[in-house]
Formats: sequence, C-alpha cells, structure tokens
Amino acid sequence: MLGAALLVLVAPPLLTAGSGAETGTQIPGLRLMVPNTPGGGYDITARTAAKNAEDAGLTHNIEVFNLPGAGGTVGLTRLVGEHGNGKLAMSMGLGVVGAARSNHSPKTLADTTPIARLTEEQDVVVVAKDSPYRTIGQLMRAWKKNPGKLPVGGGSSPGGPDHLAPMLMARAAGIEPRKVNYVPYDGGGELLASILGSKVAFGVSGVGEYLDQINSGELRLLAVTGPKRVRGLDGPTLKESGYDVDFTNWRGIVAPPGLSDAEREKLTVLVEKLHASPEWRTSLRTNGWDDAFLTGQEFGDFLDAQDKRVVSVLKELGL
Repeated sequence: MLGAALLVLVAPPLLTAGSGAETGTQIPGLRLMVPNTPGGGYDITARTAAKNAEDAGLTHNIEVFNLPGAGGTVGLTRLVGEHGNGKLAMSMGLGVVGAARSNHSPKTLADTTPIARLTEEQDVVVVAKDSPYRTIGQLMRAWKKNPGKLPVGGGSSPGGPDHLAPMLMARAAGIEPRKVNYVPYDGGGELLASILGSKVAFGVSGVGEYLDQINSGELRLLAVTGPKRVRGLDGPTLKESGYDVDFTNWRGIVAPPGLSDAEREKLTVLVEKLHASPEWRTSLRTNGWDDAFLTGQEFGDFLDAQDKRVVSVLKELGL
C-alpha cells in the first residue's frame, strides 16, 4: 500500500495543465506540411500557427516540414495519398488552387478535407533597394513601354495569387497580359533572392513574407494590391495610384480525405482555439494579416468558388 501511495505521488499526471487536455485539442504526433520552400507564405503561416498553438498550451511538438514542388501540387498529392491520417494537415492557399489548374494535377483540393481558412492578406509590389524605380508610376510606365523586357517574379505558379495580381496590374495599365514576362518561383523565399539579385525587375508576393526586408530597407515597397493601405507600411494602393486593381490572397489548412468525424472535429477545434488565442491575434497584427476565419463546409464551399474564380479570371485575361 505504501509503495502504491508513493507511485501516485511521484508519477507525472497523464493529463497535464497547458497540454491541450482541458480543451480537447491535444493531437500527439501532429504534422503540418508546407507545400513550398522555407520562407514563403505557407511556411510562415504554418510555423506561426504551430508556435502559437504550443505557446497557448493547445498541443505540443507539432512537426512542421516542407515538401515543395510544382506550385504546391506535390504536397497536395502527398496529402491526398494519406487517406484517413488524422495527424497530418497542410498549410495552403490560393496558390495551390491555381497550381492544381495550371499543372493539370490529378488531385485537387476537392479531394481533401477542408479544415479552416485562417487569413487574408494583400500582395506587395516590391523592387530591390538599388532599383531605378522609386514609385509605382515609374515602374508601370517602363513596364508598359516594354513589358517583355521587364520580368516580374512571383512566388506561385500560373493561376496563383502572385501570378494573377501582376496580370490584373498589366490589364489595368493597358498591357496585354500575354505579353507579360512572368517568372514563377516555388514560394516567396526563392523569389526574394531573385529580386535582391536583380534577376527580375520587380516582384509580387504576400505582405507578411517581406515585412522584415521592407522595414530594413533591403526591398523598396512601391504599392499594395488590396483596397486599403497596410498599417505601418509607407506604400499606396494600386487604386489610389490610378490602376483599377483590388486583389487579396488568403491562406488556410486542409487535411487528408477519409477522416472520421472525430478526427475532423479534433483538428477543427484545435484551429478554432488557436484562432481565439491572444498569441494568434498578436501574430495577425505582426504579419499584417487580416482575420478571415472560416471552417467546415463553409470553407469547402469557398474552395470550390475559388477554383471557379481562377478559371474565370484566366479565361478573362486570355491566359
């Protein structure tokens, strides 16, 4: 009896405070896939979400790993192949929607289990600090004069946000989208090196990906693509600069197909608790992200609508 009493006193509790036990959000062995290279928007979103979830005591030891390729469709194919795996999820967004279309992927987001849309953010139009273009007007005039000789880089495949945004910019400036020299990179991390190395005349990517470089002066911000200026950044919107463009990107989380109701609910509750945490609220402000939370079937319907939107815009632009 004495030995049993001592065992109770010294053994660690099976459910510890701050482990996610109280909220039902603990998923041991949870892995979060990033379908592009480190430093891109999906990567930043995934690592921020994982850290915030752990800091908030919702779960622990989330493994974030990168599986880049083909604009995110390599990761998408892997995710769909993990049928019934309730301990795997993928960070994704509009770029994967577009890549699935442009790469004619046999797997699409309709094959996944939608968990949540997390954020919405504007794209930024940036150049290297030593670029001759100091304003968006200067860049657009030079681009219109000779679009083929001013390559624009983006961190997504054709059909993704970093491709659609400059195509809409081109149309607004009177440039035939087919004449645009668009150079795709597998995420904002790869794109950054090409902007800084002047391999492209300018780049378009998510605001959260390049905040540090803009604030340090390594990149010069010329404009943002959304309906309003980004708080804390000195850059006009395209609309106020005379170009009729209003474009935003979004990011979210999907899981493999074939999950049980309990597994899907577990992932959804974890993300709901993350969304409500002060840690996540701070990250939204820090990264310039807008809250765009949406879960379950509503998110699934949104994904379907986004797929149709990509097809429609590409047809409208003649691409």
